[in-house]
Amino acid sequence: MKPGADDYIIKPDPHDKRLTERVTGVDQTGAAIETTVTVERALTIYLNAQEIVTAMTIGDHPDYLAIGYLLNQGMLQPDDVVTEVDYDEELSVVVVRTERATDYEAKLKKKVQTSGCAQGTVFGDLMEALEGVSLPEVEFRTSWLYALTNRINTTPSLYLEARAIHGCVLAQQDRPLVYMEDVGRHNAVDKIAGWMFKNQVPAHDKIFYTTGRLTSEMVIKTVRMGIPILVSRSGFTAWGVELARKANLTLIGRARGKRFTALAGLQRIVFDQNLDYVEEESAKHRRKAAMHDE
Repeated sequence: MKPGADDYIIKPDPHDKRLTERVTGVDQTGAAIETTVTVERALTIYLNAQEIVTAMTIGDHPDYLAIGYLLNQGMLQPDDVVTEVDYDEELSVVVVRTERATDYEAKLKKKVQTSGCAQGTVFGDLMEALEGVSLPEVEFRTSWLYALTNRINTTPSLYLEARAIHGCVLAQQDRPLVYMEDVGRHNAVDKIAGWMFKNQVPAHDKIFYTTGRLTSEMVIKTVRMGIPILVSRSGFTAWGVELARKANLTLIGRARGKRFTALAGLQRIVFDQNLDYVEEESAKHRRKAAMHDE
């Protein structure tokens, strides 16, 4: 499917009743209120007959999440043939089956807890993901950046409905393609990676946008996917910047209103946007965004 200029292939559905619940409470004055909260549920991922991990997720797109997680952990290879993905909603289990026999018992013993929310983990050697990487030297126009951030910030989302959620967007030039949300930003990344794998979507001309911090985990996963440009409205960690420079990943953060900061892969950036025609972010929007970035 080839989207038009105004079409997402996948975007959030804030009215999906499976993803939120209405609960009662009181506000700061003691008055009774009813509010919407995000649902969080466990999903256990298997690779063939081996249990790999139990992730906390909102529960949409379990097939993409499982495939993307396994890819980004290096347990599923880009040339692997996935023969079947079985999801049992009652048991909250998804099984990814491959032609290749797999055994990751040794790798599962070596875990590094990352700074991603909901306690993301990366198995094995973090630096393995960056060895021999060669990201394509495509251009990134600042006019695309401003068009993308405006479109993403005005798209109806679960975050606007219930908060307590993070979002990631796969884009091409100035057009957002796939917008995923989850309680952990690493889950949203994995869903996009799984969608790309399942639909054989090339990565060389894509842009990755996240609402969250530009940490080492975010950089490594973007590099694993082969995407050359990573953008966030939030800030950086020192290791995230170091790894982005090592991998020659274009790393752009603090992208709000007219402003952004680029700390790696600067040679790809083409400054073609006249900033006189870009609006500054309103104070109200900055306060809401700060809540989202936490």
